[in-house]
Amino acid sequence: MRIGIVCYPTFGGSGVLATELGKALADKGHQVHFITYQQPVRLNEFNANITYHEVRVTTYPLFDYPPYETALSSTMVDVIANNQLDLLHVHYAIPHASAAYLAKKILEGKGKNIPVITTLHGTDITLVGRDKTFAPVVAFSINQSDAITAVSKNLRDETYKIFEVKKEIEVIHNFVDVRRFNKKPIDAFRKVIAQNGERILLHASNFRKLKRVLDIVRIFAEVRKKIPSKLLFVGDGPDRPAAEDLCRELNLCDDIRFVGKQEQMEEIIAVADLFLLPSEYESFGLAALEAMAAGVPVISTNVGGLPEININGKTGFLSDVGNIQEMSNNAVHILENNDTLQKFKANASAQAKLFDIHRIVPIYEALYNRFCKCL
Repeated sequence: MRIGIVCYPTFGGSGVLATELGKALADKGHQVHFITYQQPVRLNEFNANITYHEVRVTTYPLFDYPPYETALSSTMVDVIANNQLDLLHVHYAIPHASAAYLAKKILEGKGKNIPVITTLHGTDITLVGRDKTFAPVVAFSINQSDAITAVSKNLRDETYKIFEVKKEIEVIHNFVDVRRFNKKPIDAFRKVIAQNGERILLHASNFRKLKRVLDIVRIFAEVRKKIPSKLLFVGDGPDRPAAEDLCRELNLCDDIRFVGKQEQMEEIIAVADLFLLPSEYESFGLAALEAMAAGVPVISTNVGGLPEININGKTGFLSDVGNIQEMSNNAVHILENNDTLQKFKANASAQAKLFDIHRIVPIYEALYNRFCKCL
């Protein structure tokens, strides 16, 4: 099958999932064409079945804002027509679903029918999509898709609540390549971080407000009072300066490292003992699932899709947003005893296997096959 994938090329969850899905499909022999404004960060190795098409936006003095959506639609038309694509799979509703609708209508005028599948990922619905500036277009574009999927039951329910969606939204959970994250920790790397055998706590995100990175610093401060620990911050974003200021204020700088954006997350997660994710909302929680695939238990909030993957008292613990004391106590409970830690690690690893890429990709293939009999 010849599949077009449209996504954001950044470190965010939607771009990561779209890229990993495309790579997995290519490994199974499908021809995959990525369409986006720059090469996706996870598209970092050669595969003969993968082609990347850059969306180029022409600058013109008349435009205060470059017309990316129009350029994207035109690029879709060009790629679909010249590569005889069978299907278009767009990830994140804004602006990909509306651009795909325009491309579909243009191609219909040329006698070509291209099925469009839209996957909803989270903030395209719960934050950006509900803005009055975008909401009518988002709702229209979703309803015009041939199929709609959401990455969690919670996101499906939120979409129905926010928009008048007339079609069925199918839940196909996010996935993880368990084999990729099932790595033995590099002892030398761990010793650089925790020279005296301290526990290692980890957080990875885009440091936006809803990730509540200041809560992470405060949780760590409480844990450190009872258990010798180190904290790794992976990623970058607007709340990093405030987190660094709080580290200085609480005199934690010697035990906290900010390592910036990292592509080889599997090497970093492998040395961690606990993953912290106290977000205000997560449509799914892909970072938590990746940690669990590495056998790392998770302390998280009980919001969004997180309860669908993090099983309270088994793979980690769930708490209300902002309940720093409870999250700290739960972290200590997991970390203070080796046997308890190993039990949680084993449970986390087993749970992650339910979301393994080799279970989920065939579900997407079956969905594709409903619209074009190519498999």
